[in-house]
Amino acid sequence: MFAMILIILLVLISFIIYQKINNAVCKSKKRLDGKTVIVTGGTSGLGLVIAEDFAARGARVIVACPFEEEGINSRKEIVEKSGNQNIVYKYLDLSSLKSVREFAEDILNTETRLDILVNNAGVGVPEDFMTKDGMNFILQVNYYGHFLLTLLLLPLLRRTGTKDAPARIINMSSLAHRFASSDVEHYNRTGYGLKLRIYANSKLSLVLFARELARRLAGQNVIINCADPGFAATRIYKSANELFGLIAYSLIRIFAKTAYEGAQTAIYLGVDDAGTVSGEYFANCKRIKADSKAYNENSVKKLWDQSMKLVQLNDDDFRDLIAT
Repeated sequence: MFAMILIILLVLISFIIYQKINNAVCKSKKRLDGKTVIVTGGTSGLGLVIAEDFAARGARVIVACPFEEEGINSRKEIVEKSGNQNIVYKYLDLSSLKSVREFAEDILNTETRLDILVNNAGVGVPEDFMTKDGMNFILQVNYYGHFLLTLLLLPLLRRTGTKDAPARIINMSSLAHRFASSDVEHYNRTGYGLKLRIYANSKLSLVLFARELARRLAGQNVIINCADPGFAATRIYKSANELFGLIAYSLIRIFAKTAYEGAQTAIYLGVDDAGTVSGEYFANCKRIKADSKAYNENSVKKLWDQSMKLVQLNDDDFRDLIAT
């Protein structure tokens, strides 16, 4: 047993070192002056790095999170590092459909354009429970909340995007999507023996969502792709439990990518010519194949139908959103 554990650890460590060595950096010098960007979870970890990068390129950056003090402090940090004063913090709790709808309504009423939406916010494997909206907490924060947010912001994204410069939606997925269950119909439940499976399911959901929305938005001047940050040292690994989280985070800090390195693919999707494709999966600043489960059209349809029902939208609502 000890030998098996040792082999597994050695393989894992070798893989992490390999992906750290081979990490790509976005080399684009493209400016974003006059552009508006929203980064959910843009107040810490990968999201903060992404927000800082887009701010340094001259964009108006709206960072969203449910922690007001963190949001205010992060805004100050982004302004200081980028020299860009056009940074805004807005409250958004993705575990609440009410909060998502209020945030989207505020954006639609106050912003004249939206060039890039980065669906980055997420939780790791905290408590496994159902929210007031009747959704698994991890899935709602990581996926269902972003699903609703993205659809509600489509009118502004569509008005902003052009044939030569489409508006961009970036879903922050994960290598973990490869370990997700294929039982999409039963994603929204509690009682998983391994909570990591819920996290994996949420990350596959973002990939399935991107593929279906890309199909539905064909010709609408809005594209959507998924970014895989690899194993990046962020505080999300501390969410399992205090002891395990501390151990995991300590090991990851030694072997994994930094938050800067992990953010590069999402940045690349925001500024590079990768915007010519849609519904694809990227890692290390290049397009790669997602897990085979991501190409199961039956799963794509089932998840879309389930998600629409859970966020209380229907087909007529969607048609209105892409016709506005």
